[in-house]
Amino acid sequence: MIFATAGHVDHGKTSLIQAISGINTAHLPEEKKRGMTIDLGYAYWPQQDGSAIGFIDVPGHEKFLANMLAGIGGINHALLVVACDDGVMAQTREHLAILRLAGCRNITAILTKADRVDAEQISFVTEQVKLELRQQGWTDTALFVTSVSDERGIESLRLYLQQLHQQSETNENRQRRFRLAIDRVFHVKGAGIVVTGTALAGKIDVGETLWVTGAQKPVRVRGIHRQNQAAQFAQAGDRVALNLTGDIDKEDITRGDWLLAEQPAFEATRVIVELTCKHWQPVHLYHGASHITGRVSLLVDHGETPVLAELILDTPLWLADNDRVIIRDISARQTLGGARVIRLVSPRRGKRLPEFLDWLSRLCAADDELAQFKLQLPQGELNLHNYSWARQFTHLQLETLLAQIDIERVGDSVLSLFKAQVAKTRLVDVLESFNEIHSDQIGVGKARLKRMALPTMSEDLVFKFINDLINDESIKQTRGWLHMPQHGLVFDTQQQQIWLQIQSLFPRLEAWWVRDLAAEIGHSEDVVRRVLKKAAQMGLVTAIVRDRYYSSEQMHQFAELILRYCIEKDVIFAADFRNELGIGRKLAIQLLEFFDKSGFTRRKGDGHHLRDKGIFIE
Repeated sequence: MIFATAGHVDHGKTSLIQAISGINTAHLPEEKKRGMTIDLGYAYWPQQDGSAIGFIDVPGHEKFLANMLAGIGGINHALLVVACDDGVMAQTREHLAILRLAGCRNITAILTKADRVDAEQISFVTEQVKLELRQQGWTDTALFVTSVSDERGIESLRLYLQQLHQQSETNENRQRRFRLAIDRVFHVKGAGIVVTGTALAGKIDVGETLWVTGAQKPVRVRGIHRQNQAAQFAQAGDRVALNLTGDIDKEDITRGDWLLAEQPAFEATRVIVELTCKHWQPVHLYHGASHITGRVSLLVDHGETPVLAELILDTPLWLADNDRVIIRDISARQTLGGARVIRLVSPRRGKRLPEFLDWLSRLCAADDELAQFKLQLPQGELNLHNYSWARQFTHLQLETLLAQIDIERVGDSVLSLFKAQVAKTRLVDVLESFNEIHSDQIGVGKARLKRMALPTMSEDLVFKFINDLINDESIKQTRGWLHMPQHGLVFDTQQQQIWLQIQSLFPRLEAWWVRDLAAEIGHSEDVVRRVLKKAAQMGLVTAIVRDRYYSSEQMHQFAELILRYCIEKDVIFAADFRNELGIGRKLAIQLLEFFDKSGFTRRKGDGHHLRDKGIFIE
């Protein structure tokens, strides 16, 4: 079990830990010279069962509050130290507020320097400390009166801490992905790079691979020390030292970096949180061992609950849902509040709409993972890779959750059954409209229909919905073209006779204009135009531009030429296409633009790249 100290400067935190464990946590020369804790200190008290109780000694001076904040991350039990001769001081209150805002559940109060005062002063400070604890939300807190100089109360405190250690509960975060905020990094001769921190979540074994932020590289865990003892694994709640190996140097890692179970989905730059703070105020933000600046933008009016706000971060942070962020004023002298991360991505628009704020309020109140997930589904498509990162799910946790609810899933994309049906209806409506407007075309390719109907949805989901619609015969597919079942009928008798005249004139190198065909066979343009539109619906000809046609057989030949070029050279240019066919540049460009528009190719700069060969190549 790990305990972190808290309290005003010079109230005896370091001396108390030394009296309990026998270890002086002061390790910097300046700390020993000044008799004041500046950076984090650590002590480990071995127990008879082979385990160890760990202590993190944090600085009490407000100048070093950033170091204090780096030490309390992941700690569920704090030792509030108050000197009997001083009583509750400014930093006592601020440390308590920070522990409350950081989500620390348990506190033990310890009065020190009892040998310097009389019984009346001890009684006064005892009531003062209990009152402060009650006001900040802790009730029934254990309290010990101690003196290091004459060892008063030390043995009772030691027995109490041992009892807490033996009764320590299983950390609920152990089922999550491994996460550790790095607070120290150094080089050990013969071993290499060693980093330390308190494991916030998950479990890690020797030999496993982790991702180190900052350096943005994978590393392998060569060795583990937990509570200063060699071990084969470490888990949430442990004070950990990890010996890392890989393509990395000590200079690549700094305090505030993270060791993560896998490469993160994204960094957070604008997040939505629940907090108490002034609107659009520049602030200092503390998360894990990181200290950055940013701004607070309230999303609700003063007095509304929950208090929802957007944090705009000057430097990205590796945040996860429910992480705590401590907020101090821009002078870094006063703690303003704390924030609990509700959503890692803040929308560019609509973040103050009543319906969105109502949804966020329900997210704040959701008390289990299934309720959280069900609140996500009505918002539309959900990316499981990003969601599992935000919630820090392991693969098993994610699959267990998904098994409890009916969804449409393709790869990492999921959609509720209701939203899926809405999407399918949209596809049918858009395709029907396309057939009506473009009656001279047999249909549209999958990629183009997706862009027209569901441009923001993932391609894998949309293509699954299209295939579902084909299978249940809501739409049809002819040689790669999608169309409604009623689209593309047969010629009537007169049209069939005219088509036989037209058919004999295909193929030819140049595309036919309607007016030229009409003149060639001696019919009016309107009659020929209607026949060609019907022929296009039947897949016999293709209009590359309005009133200009090639036979579908020729279009397949052109597509095969493009496919060959793209396989061999990855791209085809208008000059290549013109030279291969022996046609004019304008016609070559019209053909290539048609293939782009249909979704067969995609234009990038002056080149055309293969996109969906299923439209023309069977």
